[in-house]
Amino acid sequence: MVKLGTKTIDKTTYVSFISEYKASMYRIAYGYLCDETGALDAVDEAVYLGYAHRKELREPRFLKTWLTRILINECYRILRRCKHEVTMEELPEETSPSTEVSLPTKLAVQSLPEDLRKVIILRYFGGYTIAETAEILEIPEGTVATRARKALGILRVELND
Repeated sequence: MVKLGTKTIDKTTYVSFISEYKASMYRIAYGYLCDETGALDAVDEAVYLGYAHRKELREPRFLKTWLTRILINECYRILRRCKHEVTMEELPEETSPSTEVSLPTKLAVQSLPEDLRKVIILRYFGGYTIAETAEILEIPEGTVATRARKALGILRVELND
């Protein structure tokens, strides 16, 4: 794990952090965009923007949350630019072993309302805690917990049918 004790983040620390965090960033971007190419583009752009603006980060210990926020904003920018919904037929059938999710699960997650889907993507694909998810989405922790329970209940029903 990368130590983030100093007030500024140097190039080596940033590159080391990205090396550890890039797989998680891809899972988050893929969860938002449902497109492998778009997810890779979003991650690349977020990494670049994070590097270019790394000196603007006031608290280096929040690098992960800050970079995730940049990634989410980049995903939204890509979605606005495309101005079309990705159909479920475009979902790749195979994923890497570390991020393997079944097609029925992908379809069920994509069918969730957006507010519930965001929580599920960050919590279970991004690996964030309730507190981190609340900070990223700028909502109370109780709301994150409630949305996660509600989304998991919906997913349980959909996947059992």
